[in-house]
Amino acid sequence: MAEKVTLKKLEEMGTGMVKQIDGGEGPTFETVLRTKSNTIYDEGIGCLRTGDKKELRKFLSMAQAKTFMQTVAIAAKTRKFVKEELHTSIRGLFYQLKFSLGEDLDEDLFSEQSESNGLIEDLEVALGIKREDLNLTTDRKGFVAGPMTILDRFGGEDTLIDLEKQGRSGWSIPSDVDNGMEIKRLDADYVLVVEKDALWQRLNEDKFWKKENCILVTPKGQSTRGTRRLLRKLADRKLPVYCLMDCDAWGWYIYWTIKTGSMNLAYLGRDFAVPEARFIGVTMSDIEEFDFLQKLTIKAKEVDIKRAEEMLGYPWINRHPEWVKELKMVLKTKKKIEQDALQGQRLTFVGEYINQKIKKKDWLP
Repeated sequence: MAEKVTLKKLEEMGTGMVKQIDGGEGPTFETVLRTKSNTIYDEGIGCLRTGDKKELRKFLSMAQAKTFMQTVAIAAKTRKFVKEELHTSIRGLFYQLKFSLGEDLDEDLFSEQSESNGLIEDLEVALGIKREDLNLTTDRKGFVAGPMTILDRFGGEDTLIDLEKQGRSGWSIPSDVDNGMEIKRLDADYVLVVEKDALWQRLNEDKFWKKENCILVTPKGQSTRGTRRLLRKLADRKLPVYCLMDCDAWGWYIYWTIKTGSMNLAYLGRDFAVPEARFIGVTMSDIEEFDFLQKLTIKAKEVDIKRAEEMLGYPWINRHPEWVKELKMVLKTKKKIEQDALQGQRLTFVGEYINQKIKKKDWLP
């Protein structure tokens, strides 16, 4: 079980430090450097990951003693959470540890949550586990509907969740889709990720997922850890993953975060990335294909222009001529287009657009 693996790794970490002390040495903690310079794009797996540079932290160091003590405190506290089968947020962990030096001391173990957040990530990469394995929860934001049944083992109960029977709201994706969560039935042909919740609701009302036998997901903007992890699990089931985003700075960023991962989660590698994902739109090329869209473009903002220029410099993006053409078109026309524009002709056109794109394999890699 995952809990046993997590407990074993935490206890091995503690036991190793005790052995160092018994041997007359100062305890140490080694972790991988999570810096931009140690983040690389791995063509073999198709996503961002951390490199091999490591950092050794020592307790017997004036510069590292506090950080070392904070790291051990987080490990000890999360071990307690796992053993007690209790969960909390990273904010809850911060408050659990803030005054752990004692109320009579005029110093906190943590003065800002940003201190504990970074050390949680150090533990993740050093022990090869996810913060969810430490019973630490994150924000929930995404929703999903479609031909899939989930078995949720939570709070001492087993609950079967049929994602075809979640009404207008859909199933809220939890922060942890691994521990106590199991896909029992999956009958879909593909996964459709829709950036905006409003358009997801439009497709859900049409029962698009039922008509086209797909899993309909919205991250409601940037994808949370739970949503990214669920998409990875669905891709592992050999389902194609298609993404419908805005043709602007944020739409591109959301897509590439799903596809290659992000800098700040590069240490989790392919577990939180879907290199197989495809961008079906919206694109500037759609303006040539669908006449009504020509009047529905918007003037690109400075952030859109800057983002397009940055993306052209990324080797994992400019290796695709389709993306180079698309981004240069944005820079030339100084225009962008939102996915909502697909409703400009008629509300039900969105479904037709998606079907045409997938049928013709008209997507960006």
